[in-house]
Amino acid sequence: MLTRIRNRFNEAIWQPELDELAAPKRWGVTAVRIVQILVRDFQNGEITLRAMGLVYTTLLSLVPLLALAFSMLKAFGVDNALRPVLHRFLAPLGSQADEIIDKVVGFVENVQVGVLGAIGVVLLMYSVVSLIQKVESGCNYIWQVRKMRSLGRRFTEYLSILIVGPIVVLAASSMTASLTSNTVVEYLSTIEPFGTSLYVAGRMVPYVLYSIGFTLLYTFMPNTKVHWLPAIGGGVFAGVLWQSASLGFAVFASNSSNYNAIYSSFAILILLLVWLYVSWLIMMLGCRVAFLLQHPEQLTREPYPPRLGGADRERIALLLMGLIGYNFMHANPPWQIARLARYLRVAPDHIYSIVDQLVAANMLIESGDTTITLLPRQDIESLKVDDILAAARSGDVNAAPTPRDDRLHREVEGWISRSLEARTQVFEQLSLRDLVRASMRTPGGEATEHRGRQPAV
Repeated sequence: MLTRIRNRFNEAIWQPELDELAAPKRWGVTAVRIVQILVRDFQNGEITLRAMGLVYTTLLSLVPLLALAFSMLKAFGVDNALRPVLHRFLAPLGSQADEIIDKVVGFVENVQVGVLGAIGVVLLMYSVVSLIQKVESGCNYIWQVRKMRSLGRRFTEYLSILIVGPIVVLAASSMTASLTSNTVVEYLSTIEPFGTSLYVAGRMVPYVLYSIGFTLLYTFMPNTKVHWLPAIGGGVFAGVLWQSASLGFAVFASNSSNYNAIYSSFAILILLLVWLYVSWLIMMLGCRVAFLLQHPEQLTREPYPPRLGGADRERIALLLMGLIGYNFMHANPPWQIARLARYLRVAPDHIYSIVDQLVAANMLIESGDTTITLLPRQDIESLKVDDILAAARSGDVNAAPTPRDDRLHREVEGWISRSLEARTQVFEQLSLRDLVRASMRTPGGEATEHRGRQPAV
């Protein structure tokens, strides 16, 4: 019976095409698929390992990061706002959070940039930048982005985060405090139904603020274009989960007397490490939700991407080079990898893999930073079809088996050599230009020369 229930559930969730479902049912199916994929990602362990790495980096970067934030707040004359912000973040640790806050604030107040010297300031900045860089690396991993920001962009954009971040946190805290202490709000809270409504709204404010913060993080941090709706979806998921987890962790910390008995004064440190791990894990899971919402084609039951065969790699390589050569010949905008994946209905991972081989073979060149465009590296007349296929089949030379001097190896090598000779005879001297011209021909045999029209692949 359990097997039948599981099979019927899988059929209801994974078999339907999302585009063919009505909106409410499509949202429900999408939500269930995302939850199952998040569970699968959690079991695989890659996201959890990155969250653990961020915990270690946070411990090293916490005091320098807060020192820079303290300096920014001190410039605005509100340096006393650091303690409330820390208290809000460490509130799940309960009464023991005050001890950590006192220690951290003491360390921050003792940091004197003028005494550190040039090397000390550089190390201070590096420890802070390393945390932001590791967050970007985790987001780029989830979004399948292989290139980090350039050094210049990292310097300017990370610096913007360090300058704007404390100001935004201060503004949010001030707004929340002013709303709660406003005389009009206090008066309305004594009148029903306004009192209940204001109480509920006050409870919802943290969820809204954290959702906005995570949304901005998911929009800015990955080194790729993130649409607003997926970023909002991931931000709301992470914001609601983080606030709910903080309430649950506060209950857990208040009942952790057994840990105090076992670990003594180290118990608060262990709770801090666990809370940091939970926080970074929620951030990574929310980023994953935003990615899946923007790429619904990856909402599959089996791990994505599916395994690609050798013949399919060759076919994709020819289609890919044909599209790039067509746009190059007609001075159309160059192709982007994401657009190629959508047009060919192929997993972006497969496109990336084949593009890497073609780039290594000096057939393609990648251009751009956040958005990678592809251009031919050689004259398309000199690019031979047989060479493109050979590049798609190629692998690491070190991975090739070392041949032995026996009859079996000689026989296999002879068969493979004859198959390659036969393939060369079939393609002869066909070039990429020939492929593009053939794709431009109409059924009547006439070539189309309309600018901007896609080839009939």
